[in-house]
Amino acid sequence: MTVEYRPDGNVLPRRLADLLRPELTSLAAEIVDEIRAKIPVYARPLDGPYGRSINAGVRHATSLFIEQIANPDTSAQKCYEVHHKLGQNEMREGRSLDDLQAAYRVGARVSWRRIMRVGKRNGLSSTVMSQLADTVFAYMDRLASVALDGYLEAKATSAGALETWRRRLLGMILQTPPAPAAAIGELAQLTGWPVPETVSPIAVQALPGTGHNQRKPKLDADVLADLDGVEPKLLVPGEVTDARLARIRAALPQCRLSVGPPVPPDIAAHALRWARRTLTLAQQGVIADGLVIRGERHLSTVLVHSDDRLLETLRDRLLAPLRDLTVKQRERMLETLRAWLDTQGGVPDMAGQLAVHPQTVRYRMRQLEQYLGEAMHDPRQRFELELVLRSAPVSRPKVSLPAQRVRR
Repeated sequence: MTVEYRPDGNVLPRRLADLLRPELTSLAAEIVDEIRAKIPVYARPLDGPYGRSINAGVRHATSLFIEQIANPDTSAQKCYEVHHKLGQNEMREGRSLDDLQAAYRVGARVSWRRIMRVGKRNGLSSTVMSQLADTVFAYMDRLASVALDGYLEAKATSAGALETWRRRLLGMILQTPPAPAAAIGELAQLTGWPVPETVSPIAVQALPGTGHNQRKPKLDADVLADLDGVEPKLLVPGEVTDARLARIRAALPQCRLSVGPPVPPDIAAHALRWARRTLTLAQQGVIADGLVIRGERHLSTVLVHSDDRLLETLRDRLLAPLRDLTVKQRERMLETLRAWLDTQGGVPDMAGQLAVHPQTVRYRMRQLEQYLGEAMHDPRQRFELELVLRSAPVSRPKVSLPAQRVRR
C-alpha cells in the first residue's frame, strides 16, 4: 500500500536542524528506552525482527523531523511507509492499539524534553520554542495516524486476528526468558484469557505415517494452541483432568500427547521441555510409550536423562567390573542387581521377582559381591547404581517359568 502524507506545520529556522542533528543517535536510544520502561508490553529483548522494527521506526521518525526543518520539501514517504508497516506488525504481534498510541505519546514527550534542553542551551526565543512544540506534537500525531492506519488495515484483512493474538500470547508465556507478567496480563486481557495460577503444557506429535493436517481442531476455548509449528504444543489452564484429556484426544486423534506437570506460567517453558523430552525417551524405549504419556509420572527419568553423555560415563565407570562377561551373563547380573535394589536385599522377594530358586539368588549375589564389592554397600555408589539401572530401556515382559524349573 502507498501512503501519501505531506508534511505541514510552521516554518522553522533552518539552523535548528544543525543544532538538533548531533542529538539524533542518543535521542533515538532514549525514546526506545523510555517506551520500554513506561509500557510493559514493550519490555522485552530487542534482538531479532522485533527490535529492528522498533529501532527503525524511531530512527526514521527523528531523522525525518530534523530533515524537514532543514528542508520542508523533504519527502516523508519512506518514513510513513516504515510506520505504516510498524502499525501492521503491532497488530500481528498481538499488542493492543492503546499500547501503540501510548508509544507515540512517550516518543513525543521524550523528544520535547530533549528539544527544551537544546533550546535553553542555545538561547532560542520563546516564539521559536512555541513553534517547535506545536511542530513536534503535530508531527508525532501524524506518525501515530499512519501507524493506526496500518494497524487497522492489518486487523481488517486478518480473519484470524484473535487466533493470532492467542498464538502470540502462547509464545510470550513459553518464551525464554519469560515475557514480563504485565505484558502477558495485558495481552491475555485483550484475548479474553484469564491468566491462571498454574498451567499444564502438552507436547504434541503426529503419529507416524499420518501427518497432522487438522488445522482447526475443536479444543476447549481456554486452551491455547500452536499446532502449525515444528513442535506443536498446547497450554491448558490448571491441571489436565481425565475429562479434559479425553476431549483433547478426541480433537487430535492422529497425535501422540505428552502432558507436562502443572506449573506457574513463568516456568511453563521448562515444563514443556520436560514433556517434549518425555516423548523422546518413550520413542527410545526408556519409558513405556503410548498415545498419551503423563509426564509428571516420569520426571525422575527425565532428570536422569538430562545429560546422556554424563549418564553413559557413569554407567561405564560403575559397571566396568562386568565388562568381561558375556552379554547373557551381564544381563543376568544386572537383572539380579536390580531385584536386589528393588527388594532391599530380601532373598525370597528377589526369587519371586526373578522367578528363580532362592539358592540361585544367593549364588548370583556371591558373584555380584565378587564383581562389584564395595560399590554395593557404599550409599553413594549404591545410589549411582540405581540411577544407572533405572535409566535402562523399559524391560520386556517377563515369562514365568514352571515351578519345578530353576535356572542359574
